[in-house]
Amino acid sequence: MNGIRTEEELAYLLVQEIAEYGRTLVAASGGIDSTVVAAAAVRALGPDRVGLLTAVSASLPGDELVEIRRIAAELGVVHHTPATRELDLPEYAANGRQRCYFCKSTLLEAARETAAAHGYATIATGTNATDLGDRFRPGIAAARERGARTPLADLGVTKDEVRAIARHWGLRTWDKPAAACLSSRIAYGITITPARLARVERAEAVLRRHLNGLGNRDLRVRDLGESVRVEVDADALFWIERDVEVRNLIRESGFGDLPVEVTPFRSGSLNELPVAA
Repeated sequence: MNGIRTEEELAYLLVQEIAEYGRTLVAASGGIDSTVVAAAAVRALGPDRVGLLTAVSASLPGDELVEIRRIAAELGVVHHTPATRELDLPEYAANGRQRCYFCKSTLLEAARETAAAHGYATIATGTNATDLGDRFRPGIAAARERGARTPLADLGVTKDEVRAIARHWGLRTWDKPAAACLSSRIAYGITITPARLARVERAEAVLRRHLNGLGNRDLRVRDLGESVRVEVDADALFWIERDVEVRNLIRESGFGDLPVEVTPFRSGSLNELPVAA
């Protein structure tokens, strides 16, 4: 859509869009995008006609599940938490470049089953217009194939505009850093296992606690097989590179003596690496 739109206009358009959906189930990851879609759905339809769904598996950080439960309680909506077993899929565990397709397929199948069982007319995701600009998003294709609605993308709402809507509505997570599943931390071609996911989760959790004084920041611990890469916001790099405790915490989280590199955070940086043999 063309022209500059204010937060009020964007919020109004989003609510009007979702008002046509009927009872709606929002696939909720804990990120700001799905939170804004859920908040808009409550404004459009009322809390009794909205539900959140979170697929619970080894790839979901425990802290994110706690956050999503809090969001559901604040919005006054039911929260469905089906257990999914995407790691049982050989295509997913092999961790090729289409991994996200198999993950999203599993999520949307669980959402469709939940929608059928509880009378939801529509399944919605938090895909936004910025996401569509990324040419490598196999998960978006999987959701589209299964009929999921994408109100943010349909209205041309960008990531920055999503945050503006969240701030306008007073959602406390409006400035939350982007989140992604734990599997996204493991380089393509390296088999995904519960043990690998667990050590990534432990490492990120202890680092966040250790770096708490530096604020609410982007942080990724990338498992590259023969090494570990810690990515943080560029303005924190100076301090973290000189903090010897960072490497100790990584080692104690289960990475042993693997070499550790600290670099600026870049979303999707593993997409640039060759698939591990």
